Amino acid sequence: MTTEIKVPVLPESVADATVATWHVQVGEKFTRDQVLVDIETDKVVLEVPATCDGVMTDISQTDGATVLGDQVIGTFVEGSQTAPVTVATSAPVAATNAVNVIDIVVPVLPESVADATVATWHVAEGDTVSVDQNLVDIETDKVVLEVVAQDSGVIGKIIHIEGDTVLGAQKIGELNAGATVTATAAPIEDAVSSDEIASPSVRRLMTEKGLTAANVVGTGKGGRISKEDVEAAANKPAAAPKAAAPVASPTQDLGERTQKRVPMTRLRKTIATRLLEAKNSTAMLTTFNEVNMKPIMELRKQYKDLFEKTHDTRLGFMSFYVKAVTEALKRFPGVNASIDGDDIVYHNFFDISIAVSTPRGLVTPVLRDSDQLSMAGIENGIRELAIKGRDGKLSMADMTGGNFTITNGGVFGSLLSTPILNLPQAAILGMHKIQDRPMAVDGKVEILPMMYLALSYDHRLIDGKESVGFLVTIKELLEDPTRLLLDI
Repeated sequence: MTTEIKVPVLPESVADATVATWHVQVGEKFTRDQVLVDIETDKVVLEVPATCDGVMTDISQTDGATVLGDQVIGTFVEGSQTAPVTVATSAPVAATNAVNVIDIVVPVLPESVADATVATWHVAEGDTVSVDQNLVDIETDKVVLEVVAQDSGVIGKIIHIEGDTVLGAQKIGELNAGATVTATAAPIEDAVSSDEIASPSVRRLMTEKGLTAANVVGTGKGGRISKEDVEAAANKPAAAPKAAAPVASPTQDLGERTQKRVPMTRLRKTIATRLLEAKNSTAMLTTFNEVNMKPIMELRKQYKDLFEKTHDTRLGFMSFYVKAVTEALKRFPGVNASIDGDDIVYHNFFDISIAVSTPRGLVTPVLRDSDQLSMAGIENGIRELAIKGRDGKLSMADMTGGNFTITNGGVFGSLLSTPILNLPQAAILGMHKIQDRPMAVDGKVEILPMMYLALSYDHRLIDGKESVGFLVTIKELLEDPTRLLLDI
């Protein structure tokens, strides 16, 4: 049943009134006795409450409109069912679709994730969206989760803004499904003159509170000040005395030099915490070696075109690295283990974490069962993980697990480094830049493409003999790649 919302009967001495503030929007649900709109006269502000539960369907007179006593200014339907919606502004607006208010909620978080952060809203209130459109990114300690529109419609409320901490399944906004708004006239002019920034009753309230317009932030259209704005300003704690040192602002002007302060993302904070934990909670040691990459480079040069034509993927170095690491892990099971309290956990499978640099930070998605993958399978798996990382599409399943990590700083030009453990793993292998260097071969000096290898490991679990043997095995397999193919 459709019910009209009318201006209350005005006092005899009052000719007309003004629509001060609508507290609900088209498509929003409300409850009985909830204030729908404030009507302002020269003397008082009249509240128009809801006579029953319902859903707003039409606002014919918007904020600032001049109205008469008993004039219809909107309609709603009783109950919580959906109804046709019309949005009225000072310019004609067409909207005929049925509206259903759908909650925008945080996805269910993995068991190991306590909370998350609203990273980026891709839409704003009032924006039209289509089904499956990405509305907001939710960032956890490990991955970024996308929340998509369940239906086409118009964004209603945004309850939690960017940077807010939220829980799994928590409501963060509303989508008015089925609503469409198409303006047919010139844009609405939001600005108001200085004389119209506050009504007479609001100005009297400011005087009573000892405030001026400069002390109050208007939240209405064009900066119009409402009673709520005055009350909020009056209840705002007094500013603390200025400290001796200036408070740091997001951007500081230092003449020609500037500096910018931005909050650390959740992922970056997690990376920092885990790296520091690895340094402080393990007996980490790094051992080095170098490998002659000429055999692999010649093999790639000879077969890369045929390989790409056959498998529809390029032949890179990473497939050789993963194959060599997998074989070495089979020979040294202690490197493929981890410490859990007072126990050592030996893994009889080979899940290799591949360090990937993304716009949000370094992540280590997992290439699973590397011992069962061909060279082409490894290349395709790594490429898929890299694309997901670049586009922020990595899932918790992609990030969970991993027994050993490979990080390739050589793609950025790193000549030598000491990688930090990826807990709870016991070891990590760093690959570096391939660079021509003079090497002694059979009593002669030859220029060879050499690459440094760095193995960082937890000395509590892996002894020096075992770590050096593991690294030498990788070196030998890479310098004679046919052994990888023959499994010898």
